[in-house]
Amino acid sequence: EEKRRWVQVSETAERTVGQTGAPQGGPTGVGGAALRALRLLGRQREATVFVIAVALFLYFVIDKGSDFTSKSNQVLLWSNFTTPIIIIALGEVFLLICGEIDLSVGFVVGFAPYFMHFLTDFYGFPGLLAVLFALLLGVVVGLVNGFFTVTIGVPSFITTLGTGFVLMGLINTTSHDQPAAVPADVLGIGKWIANYAWAPIIWAVLLTVVFHIVLTRTRWGLHTVSAGGNLLGAREAGINVGRIKYGNFMVSGLLGAFVGLQQMYYTDNIAPTAGSYQWMFYAVTAAVIGGTAMLGGVGTIIGAFFGAVVLGILLDGFPLVGVSADPLFIIFGAAILVAMVANVQLTRLRERGQR
Repeated sequence: EEKRRWVQVSETAERTVGQTGAPQGGPTGVGGAALRALRLLGRQREATVFVIAVALFLYFVIDKGSDFTSKSNQVLLWSNFTTPIIIIALGEVFLLICGEIDLSVGFVVGFAPYFMHFLTDFYGFPGLLAVLFALLLGVVVGLVNGFFTVTIGVPSFITTLGTGFVLMGLINTTSHDQPAAVPADVLGIGKWIANYAWAPIIWAVLLTVVFHIVLTRTRWGLHTVSAGGNLLGAREAGINVGRIKYGNFMVSGLLGAFVGLQQMYYTDNIAPTAGSYQWMFYAVTAAVIGGTAMLGGVGTIIGAFFGAVVLGILLDGFPLVGVSADPLFIIFGAAILVAMVANVQLTRLRERGQR
């Protein structure tokens, strides 16, 4: 009888160890820790786009060597190509999560520097005040988008398409399709925004951290997800959905204006062609590649960050490997589709593994 009890205790202990996942007969030491880290990474929604970004970066490093890794090209990659997409994508993620979209933000990028130029060179505004009003312009555009979408009830796709055309017309009419020099009164402010080589990407990283915390750790983020995931349920729970959407539209416009000022300082020029739908399409693509759902309710700031990195690497790397301007967008579009297919398939595999 004593022997039988000891056998039962041993069998129970073995089953308990197997269920707790501690030893389980798996690898231990450094190899085991690495395997557990890979499994943890694989369970994250952002893992797929992160792997794609790393793979693309290593490909161009191996293929082009110093041409790709040189400081001048890395500054171009991170400050010119990647940063604008990251920052605009942050606002688009919040809008997409709550079931909306902003098509006008690319033209806020173009009009904000001109607005600042008019205030300083024609109306004598101090440089810092003009910069603040240029940022405020983006907030006002977002407020207008929110008014027509939330209060009037026009779909955000139509609302922001219309405001985008209005802004494009204002840029062309007021600038007479001519570039302008950066006003002397605002040149000193540029060192805090974009004049330092790595300043744009530093801003992008800091903003990514802030928006990730807002989305995942604050009531505003929770309400944004609730508004997109279950609109009726969010309203019945007492969430002011209209206020959430108004706020996210205004944040999107503010980020667009900030990118416009960054581009002005980075290029040392105010150009009528700086604003376009292209910025918005890149940002939405980055958000979707990173795991944000177009239908709302699901999104990730970190995923959008790495999605923008993927697009930036493609935009910077293709010319280096000899892809000319004519077929560039064919290959670019195909690369986006491949990245999306890989994202979808790996997500399905990850979900199966978690069952």
